[in-house]
Amino acid sequence: MYDRTIASILQNDFSSDFSKHKSYNNYVRLFQLYDQLKNKQQEELSKDTIFRSILDTIETGIILLKKEQEEWSIFLMNDYFSNHFTIPKVSKWNYLNNHIPALCSIIEAAHFKEMKTTLQIRIDQQDTQTYMLQTSKSQTFGQTYYIIMLDSIQKVVEKKEKEAWINLMKVISHELLNSLTPIQSLSQNLNELVQQDYLSKEDLEDIRMSVATMLNRSNHLQEFVDSYRRLAMLPSPNKEKVVLADLVQSSINIMQPLFKARRIKITNTIDFKRWIWVDKNQMEQVIINLLTNSMYALDENEKKEITIRVEVKDKRVYLIIADTGIGIDSAIEDKIFLPFFTTRKEGAGIGLTLSKNIVEAHGGYLAFKKENNQTVFTVCLFES
Repeated sequence: MYDRTIASILQNDFSSDFSKHKSYNNYVRLFQLYDQLKNKQQEELSKDTIFRSILDTIETGIILLKKEQEEWSIFLMNDYFSNHFTIPKVSKWNYLNNHIPALCSIIEAAHFKEMKTTLQIRIDQQDTQTYMLQTSKSQTFGQTYYIIMLDSIQKVVEKKEKEAWINLMKVISHELLNSLTPIQSLSQNLNELVQQDYLSKEDLEDIRMSVATMLNRSNHLQEFVDSYRRLAMLPSPNKEKVVLADLVQSSINIMQPLFKARRIKITNTIDFKRWIWVDKNQMEQVIINLLTNSMYALDENEKKEITIRVEVKDKRVYLIIADTGIGIDSAIEDKIFLPFFTTRKEGAGIGLTLSKNIVEAHGGYLAFKKENNQTVFTVCLFES
């Protein structure tokens, strides 16, 4: 009995039940060990099932390789990878190499080292797609594992575009309903009033106020539509050679009266001349929009400072505008460049969106980050 129990443990065979065996009392500690290892195995199997289920729900192709002596074998392949590339869940690396040589050749050429790159893969007779390939290596308990992750760039872009459209439609729907709902209500009220044979002074006053409100909301909708049109019909930049320091100072001069009224200290540290190739009017609008954004962010702060500086790296110019404001809430960080999104009641919500579009039309980018309790916006442009 002792030998049988030890043999079962060594072979990971926990299918037996020794609790009712006549020799149980003679080997109580041994059977307790057996039951403990049995429970541990069931727990590990449950965890393995859960982890595999999680991997199978992820819409990213994942393969886990395991190194055995000097050869690699497929330890795990999630459902997405198997279904997307129409490959059965095989265990041989050579079989995978026959089906997706473009993937395997890159990994073999890198000698199974960690990497992050893109590659082209064609599945059956479909169009060639671009994928982001990311790999990593891990060692545990003397075993070496190699993790491969594949993401379709087209799918990622489509997902981001869909999310952007959904968020945009939410904002537009909200804005339209804010105006159309009161207009509809007031229209119904006016319709009831004009059905009367006699109108009192109070009725006339109601009509006057209703018409004024409807006109106000109609004007707001007109402004909203005009803002959308400005975004959708942004003209191509009419570029010319401009001194960045002069452009920044000109924008500061325009905003100076507002800064003075709000007691905002602005520090411009640009002390050298750099030529940039931009549309002067459009880029001035970007700087004014960013300064305006910083100005409102400082409303509730005692320390009101805006700092402007420039960095030049690799033939690129980085215009950096930082303020000591309350910062951007992490909950809305992914929405600040969304058209018509604003946290201010009087804001139109197109300043940052328009600025981003203008900078991108110049071949650069607009980004922001939190740095030393400050909100920092960076405009990246090519040096002329």
